[in-house]
Amino acid sequence: MAQIEYKDLLDSGVHFGHLTRKWDPRMAPYIFMEKNGIHIIDLNKTLSCLDQAENAIKQIVRSGRKIMFVATKKQAQEIVTEEAKRLKMPYVTDRWLGGMLTNFGTIRKSLKKLQSLDKMLKDETTVNNIAKRERLMLAREQEKLDRVLGGVADLTRLPAALFIVDVKREHIAVAEAKRLNIPVFAICDTNSNPDLVDFPIPGNDDAYKSIALITLAIGKAIEEGLMERKQDKDDQRLAEEEEAKRQSDQKGEAAAAEEAPSAAIEESDED
Repeated sequence: MAQIEYKDLLDSGVHFGHLTRKWDPRMAPYIFMEKNGIHIIDLNKTLSCLDQAENAIKQIVRSGRKIMFVATKKQAQEIVTEEAKRLKMPYVTDRWLGGMLTNFGTIRKSLKKLQSLDKMLKDETTVNNIAKRERLMLAREQEKLDRVLGGVADLTRLPAALFIVDVKREHIAVAEAKRLNIPVFAICDTNSNPDLVDFPIPGNDDAYKSIALITLAIGKAIEEGLMERKQDKDDQRLAEEEEAKRQSDQKGEAAAAEEAPSAAIEESDED
């Protein structure tokens, strides 16, 4: 996994919390001190929580399931989108549609519509046979759906877990995941409620460097989980091939053993 050290967190400003008057008392166990009216996050707790989150995420991915990235705030959109695309994981960075998890059937219908529009607009014959006005309307609808649902276009079932930047902003996503018992991994700033998520990672959820550092660490854990899953599949395939070879050899030996007495009888008859 990503070897993040205390200095890396410090350099990225992960320790900077919100103004003391904006804090959530439930974040008290993760706060180190107050300085100049701002809460300072305990980075030792951040390292510990991040390590737990990475181990849990790696096991989920190793089992073959998906992690959905959720980050609609401007400073997080770029890094989260890039990392999710690199890992081929679903993501939501434009806006969270209510019911994206709890009403997944309806979302699937919208995804099918998006796929249909993509296919239609790529077909030159179809495009040439419809009026320009209608073509523009279809293109706008396709663009709108792609902006909102493009990151989950390949999602065929509910994700196994969510990684969220800013629990307060994505409160609807957190509520839906909790209702469906989907574990949530989230960066929790000093104004957040860590009790709402399964794996809180105390840290600054406003600064780009802080978000990038933690997101890349989670991405590294996912990458390792994918590699271990591939290794597991290769080991299983080799084991199956060896077992098939062993059974084939046993059958060959059995067939040879059956032929031996017959040969002996034939020699006896000849004598």
